[in-house]
Amino acid sequence: MNASSNEDRHQRLADFIRQNQPAIIEEWIAFAKTRTPASDGMSKLALKDHIVDILGFVAADLESPQTSSEQVDKSHGIESGDGALRNSAAEIHAALRLADGFDIDQMVAEYRALRASVVKQWVAYNKTLASTDLEDLTRFNEAIDQAVTESVAHYTKTITNSRNLFLGILGHDLRNPIGAASMAAQWMERTKTSSDPHHVKMVSELVRTTDRAARILDDLFDLTRSSFGTEIPIKKTPADLAALCRSLAEEMRTIHEAQPLTVTHDGDPTGMFDAARMGQVISNLMGNAIQYSDGSGPVTVTISGDDPDALRVSVHNFGDPIPAKSQKTIFQSWMRGNVQDMDEHSHLGLGLYIAKLIVEAHGGDITVDSKEGSGTTFKIDLPRA
Repeated sequence: MNASSNEDRHQRLADFIRQNQPAIIEEWIAFAKTRTPASDGMSKLALKDHIVDILGFVAADLESPQTSSEQVDKSHGIESGDGALRNSAAEIHAALRLADGFDIDQMVAEYRALRASVVKQWVAYNKTLASTDLEDLTRFNEAIDQAVTESVAHYTKTITNSRNLFLGILGHDLRNPIGAASMAAQWMERTKTSSDPHHVKMVSELVRTTDRAARILDDLFDLTRSSFGTEIPIKKTPADLAALCRSLAEEMRTIHEAQPLTVTHDGDPTGMFDAARMGQVISNLMGNAIQYSDGSGPVTVTISGDDPDALRVSVHNFGDPIPAKSQKTIFQSWMRGNVQDMDEHSHLGLGLYIAKLIVEAHGGDITVDSKEGSGTTFKIDLPRA
């Protein structure tokens, strides 16, 4: 009699979710309220948002036919394509949590709490195991994992798009005033409106500052362009990399008079390059080499042109080595340094990332080698044609 009663009372997980939604949702709300400060002041309805839809489609997924190959696909995160409404519920949940100030860890924690709550209440209700429980539990976990994946993907995509839009607007809105200030500074420098040495020095510094600001804007435009899947445009023309490096070195020497900077080359330094873009790359490497030099030796720039099909530009300095772990990520965006120690040379941490994009647009490669005692060398390998 007791055994029969237990069997009659035993519920499949899908039925349990449908019939016990209020209790499940109450636990969800109670947990969401602990995600402070994001949940402060939020109403029950706001905390609840699309949990009803998510639970409904989890239950439907548990009852839908599934082949062994479909189960393997789902375990690998491959969606069958028929979950559009569940996708919508998970994505809307992510959008609402983002708008309410929840960070991604808090949102994922909600799903973890939901998983634990459903399983705990289901096990407490059934008390005994049935032969179908393992299958139900496996498919439940797969459905929750899929919802997490969809929510996280939508959350990160929204954040990325918002960041890129912000950078694009920032760059666009700042270009005109910075351009006007730069033109005024250059005019003052050309016309030498004052013979006061202090005034002349201040005008020269203003020219360099506005030029640096314009380069930062160029970096922002390149970043947003690459983020939207558009390659950095280049226009190849015959160019002499040795002459380009010597010109850039002269500019650097006027700013960093105390740091020796040498440029040497062997072989043929000419090829088909976008001189302005390669100047952007090499200028960044020179600036970084000077900034991080310990002063024990010169910063050296070497152009090797012995290979008839390729050129190599090396920029070397002595100083503290770049940790091996950082060398693996140094060409990723925002990885050049911490925000707290950024200065005029850091270019918002975008310089080396943009350099990599420009070199790759030329069909080349950029690498770094940094060791205690031997210093740091950045190498650019480029095809001539």
